[in-house]
Amino acid sequence: MQTIRNFINGRFADPQGGAWLDNCEPAVGAVYSRVADSDERDIAAAVAAAKNAFPAWSAAPSTERSRVLLRLADLIDRDREKLARAESIDTGKPIALARTVDIPRAAANMRFFATAILHESGEFFETDMPAAPTPGAASSAQAQRALNYTLRRPRGVAGCISPWNLPLYLFTWKIAPALATGNTVVGKPSEVTPMTASMLAELSVEAGLPPGVLNIVHGRGDRAGAALVQHPDVPAITFTGSTKVGGWIGETCGRMFKRVSLELGGKNPCIVFADADFDAALETGVRAAFSNQGQICLCGSRMLVQRGIFDRFVEGLVAGARALRIGDPMEDSTRHGAQVSAPHLAKIESYVELARQLGGKIHCGGRRVPADNLPSRCRGGYFFEPTVITGLANDCRVIQEEIFGPVVTVQPFDTEAEAVALANSTPYGLAASLWTGDAGRAHRVAAAIDAGIVWVNCWMLRDLRTPFGGMKNSGIGREGGVEALRFFTEQKTVCVRC
Repeated sequence: MQTIRNFINGRFADPQGGAWLDNCEPAVGAVYSRVADSDERDIAAAVAAAKNAFPAWSAAPSTERSRVLLRLADLIDRDREKLARAESIDTGKPIALARTVDIPRAAANMRFFATAILHESGEFFETDMPAAPTPGAASSAQAQRALNYTLRRPRGVAGCISPWNLPLYLFTWKIAPALATGNTVVGKPSEVTPMTASMLAELSVEAGLPPGVLNIVHGRGDRAGAALVQHPDVPAITFTGSTKVGGWIGETCGRMFKRVSLELGGKNPCIVFADADFDAALETGVRAAFSNQGQICLCGSRMLVQRGIFDRFVEGLVAGARALRIGDPMEDSTRHGAQVSAPHLAKIESYVELARQLGGKIHCGGRRVPADNLPSRCRGGYFFEPTVITGLANDCRVIQEEIFGPVVTVQPFDTEAEAVALANSTPYGLAASLWTGDAGRAHRVAAAIDAGIVWVNCWMLRDLRTPFGGMKNSGIGREGGVEALRFFTEQKTVCVRC
């Protein structure tokens, strides 16, 4: 059985408390490794190592930090197949998805921020008329002249807490800008899917990252995660996960005056107008609803379809869901794998049962995949059929709450205003997509929707230069591009009298 240990100060170490957690392979439903169940002592050791490494790493030229991170990106590319297999085993996602999306995106994250820091610049202002005279200073024009410029400096030790659904993809999304800007990192990946973060630690040594610059502590959120958030020597916390946990982190960081970024839940609408390219909207809608078994915060879990094409769209969505090949995630032809854990499978099942009780119509799916329909090795795995539901009231929990599984609800609308009202009717505001052939409508609706990102006639088309984050209960702050570089740095103004 494999053992996943902490990575502190350039070395792997057992948890100081000697406790371990079982780590299951979701497609099989059996324990295949164990992971450190760390506590505040392990976090303290990691923070101390990061704090000691900070002066040298922050003083290193940006070209040197860039070189090391680019090397790490190259190593991720080199080991793509190995990492993809590990990700598939650990999460239950199809290996084809890990191979083509998760691992390449992890390398892209490292490469993007490694080069972004080479193009950073400050602001410059030549002052010839101050806002007000300097008290007691000479009043001549020459005495009032100055040059003002801004500097950005790394904050120190960054705490990076990543989720279980896109493990390496989102772990690198957080640590890459932190490291690139000269911070040192204590990372806490999800204890549910810890494998590729541990493999990244090994690659970081090969890439030449100095000891203490990147530290990875495994364990549960209420122990290791909470200790990291509350540590006084960690001035910045970035977290992706549930809205409930994010609320606690926000409160804690607020009391301690920490910089905090929270990317939380979503209940994302996909609006399809009657003038849309029907086939493109349908094909993409199936992907948006069921990719990664619905376990992506950006999934389109609420389909809002104009009434004139509603029945036809539901019929096509059901056909698309039934066509997804469910099977062993390690087979290249599989398109729908396992849910991440037994408790999460039970959560999904409970929402579908609630939909039944509320009078919703289950058009397809709505159950665990029968064992006889699975390969022999997967018959104890956590598989749930892609599910399409109609006929629910908009204020019910199934539509208002994040399920995070292969369950999509479909609702009709008549007017543009009604579509916008439905889209904005949940507590969340992470993402949305809309489909229309009318350019004017596309811009109007995109501006009116409460979401951090709106895709028009597409979904999950990402440019790493753009800001990413949510509104309302979907989070605080933005990641990506210059926003990430700003988050991990502190700005100061220097005023020099001429």
